[in-house]
Amino acid sequence: MDSVFSGSLFFGGALTLLACGAGALIQRKLKWMNPMVFAIAAIIIFLKVFGISYETYDEGAKYISYLLTPVTVALAIPLYRQLNVLKHHAKEIFAGIIAGVISSMGSVFGLALLFELTHEEYITLLPKSITTAIGMGISEEFGGMVTITIAVIMITGILGNIFGELILKLFRIHEPIAKGVAMGTGAHAFGTMRALQMGEIEGAMSSLSVAVAGLITVIGAAFFANLI
Repeated sequence: MDSVFSGSLFFGGALTLLACGAGALIQRKLKWMNPMVFAIAAIIIFLKVFGISYETYDEGAKYISYLLTPVTVALAIPLYRQLNVLKHHAKEIFAGIIAGVISSMGSVFGLALLFELTHEEYITLLPKSITTAIGMGISEEFGGMVTITIAVIMITGILGNIFGELILKLFRIHEPIAKGVAMGTGAHAFGTMRALQMGEIEGAMSSLSVAVAGLITVIGAAFFANLI
């Protein structure tokens, strides 16, 4: 089966879109279902069952990643609609983002000390809560393992997408602004995907948090990287 789809420019992309579409349809019936997690699991199972290599799948699926840039830019639309909210709560929003970034890098630093990680391992995990493009740059600049950094960022985002809203409910956080800042700062773009489903204010604040948290992390990484 692998040879059939080898070199195809459409197979990987078509499979990804079908899996995501199926996940969205299932979520309408089963509200607890996370469409992104369903799509990931469905694609993995499909590739394993039919003996298709990841390289064959990625030959077509990689083009979907080109949409990441316009999608990221489009996040400015809900933020523009909530510009008045940002103006009235700017101090609180930016304070929350800064606190989230410090908590993220601080927790990695603490765990690195606890488990006696090497500098390379520590740097690899440091940018776990920001977007892949920025995280890769930080990891490469300070001597981390870039490929593992990408995996860690993906895992962080997926976990935030799945459990973020549950954690907010657990700690009785109901303010839309706070929820959006938490999702964007803690789970970057994946968190923002979930925040947009929660509400327009949550989505706007989350998209802002992704961008600001990335910039603050770049600055903060220069300090944290030298601690180990």
